[in-house]
Amino acid sequence: MIEVEHLSKIYGTTTAIEDVHFSVKSGEIIGFLGPNGAGKTTTMRILAGYLPASTGTAKIAGYDVHEQSMEVRRRIGYLPENPPLYPDMRVKDFLEFVAKIKGVSGRDRKKRVTSAIKRCQLMEKTHIAIRKLSKGYRQRVGIAQAIVHDPPVIILDEPTVGLDPRQIIEVRNLIKSLAGQHTIILSTHILPEVSMTCDRVMIINRGKVVASNTPIELIDRLGSGCGYQVEVEGDVSTILPLLQQVSGITDINQQSQDNRTILEINCKSQVEPGKDIANIIINQGLSLHEMRRTRPSLEDVFLELTTEEAVEE
Repeated sequence: MIEVEHLSKIYGTTTAIEDVHFSVKSGEIIGFLGPNGAGKTTTMRILAGYLPASTGTAKIAGYDVHEQSMEVRRRIGYLPENPPLYPDMRVKDFLEFVAKIKGVSGRDRKKRVTSAIKRCQLMEKTHIAIRKLSKGYRQRVGIAQAIVHDPPVIILDEPTVGLDPRQIIEVRNLIKSLAGQHTIILSTHILPEVSMTCDRVMIINRGKVVASNTPIELIDRLGSGCGYQVEVEGDVSTILPLLQQVSGITDINQQSQDNRTILEINCKSQVEPGKDIANIIINQGLSLHEMRRTRPSLEDVFLELTTEEAVEE
């Protein structure tokens, strides 16, 4: 559905993105991650036809973004970070206006507007001026204007920025409800949102895509720090040599706390020595107060790929 090849954008002597290439299948939700200034918004603006690329090509539904811009715009819905709303218009009037300028025929316009209102749960707000809406509802109106013409591709730039936790959950559920029927590119700084919402993650840093995979596979491939945190009571010197002999354990750190010891046991990925660890502790007569599996998060992977040290390597 989306094909990007060798895409670059240069502002004078500043390179915003460089040799970006990726593809998105029909019906996928892609999370676009990166630190501020990494090139996420620039890439999304090029895909939306808002900016021209310096070099490279981008195609949406088979149409070239530069050469066939109007055909592309008919097939995308775009929500920039600041929703393009007319605050003095009522919600329904605004969506009817947007549907008209996006080329929805008069015969289908009412159905499309009604569908967008229902999908974004704006039924009780249709006759309210947009300026009177909360930020969460204004975001909903922004998404509604992006989907009112039922485009195959939806581009959402920071759709949950500035929302409270409840509003974030509501917008997340809305985006997930669009999956399958639409191909979605979603930019966000809220990493848990990506894990809960997206099929695949692309991480961009300094204008280049540095990783692309499912959240789980990224964590398994790039994450470090898998292991166990164990809280025991007793003389740990009796169990440390035994634990170090367990296959898959790489190192053990300990921290004393009152009359107990917390062990941070690091393991190789894809290794699960939890049963052996518990047996050693119990067989040596120590009291096992707590044991939990620790795994790297998407945030750990993000930091690993976007820190200056990782880029230099």
